[in-house]
Amino acid sequence: MNETRDIHAKAETLIEALPYFQRYAGRSFVVKYGGNAMGDERAAREFAEDVVLLKAVGINPVVVHGGGPQIGAMLEKLGVETTFVDGLRVTDKQTAEIAEMVLSGAINKAIVGSIARAGGKAIGISGKDGGLVTATKLQRTRKDPDSNIEKVLDLGFVGEPARVDTAILETATGAGMIPVVAPIGVGEDGHTYNINADTMAGALAAALGAARLLLLTDVPGVLNKQGELLTDLTPADIHRLRDDGTISGGMIPKLETCVQAVESGCEAAVVLDGRVPHAMLLEFFTARGAGTLVSRGV
Repeated sequence: MNETRDIHAKAETLIEALPYFQRYAGRSFVVKYGGNAMGDERAAREFAEDVVLLKAVGINPVVVHGGGPQIGAMLEKLGVETTFVDGLRVTDKQTAEIAEMVLSGAINKAIVGSIARAGGKAIGISGKDGGLVTATKLQRTRKDPDSNIEKVLDLGFVGEPARVDTAILETATGAGMIPVVAPIGVGEDGHTYNINADTMAGALAAALGAARLLLLTDVPGVLNKQGELLTDLTPADIHRLRDDGTISGGMIPKLETCVQAVESGCEAAVVLDGRVPHAMLLEFFTARGAGTLVSRGV
């Protein structure tokens, strides 16, 4: 009897998911993958299974991964000193080369391997491949506390996407493959630039007109001052919550990425707890959802 109930429950789950399969068939989902999930074998396996399932039901997932801790560990191992300005790593030529080696090499191919073990076909690329991302040097300023004058920060070879050509992504997805993208771009000047993975994912989602941008984090989503999850936000909501201090710290740049993506062609963005087993599937294929959805609103 229990076995029959389990079978019926599984059938009901599939029926609940059916409208979402139909809604998203043929659309792109851009998933930024990083943080705790990348260092946990079980979480990495479940992430790969989720991505393969998305592809199997007709959705085109594009994975963008980070790797800050792994880059830091390799720099330390090689005895390369690292400096930070306002929390951002200053990237000289040697650091940029090591970052590319770690991101496009070890991390990228580990994710490709995980997807293969889950039964999918993945292809590992970076923003350099096929002219995917043309980068420009990231410009940041900081106010000098003594003179109150804005000073330009030189972060070295840290960039941001200036132009995106999605042809290589469309070719790969059309051939049944799952692109796994390292956040590296090349500038008009020929230099290699390291790009923030959230920013990279947002730019790709906008260029693809993706149905969803998904930023996997290590928090449940955006919380109000009572610690309750805010499930739906618009850019205007985010502006208000930032002004009153509800949103702070590392959540600010994530939500700025979400806003920029949805205002530039992505249907909606989700900030989601990557530590929850199969959180992506709960978000996409159930009425309950999970995490915080950011959309343009009405």
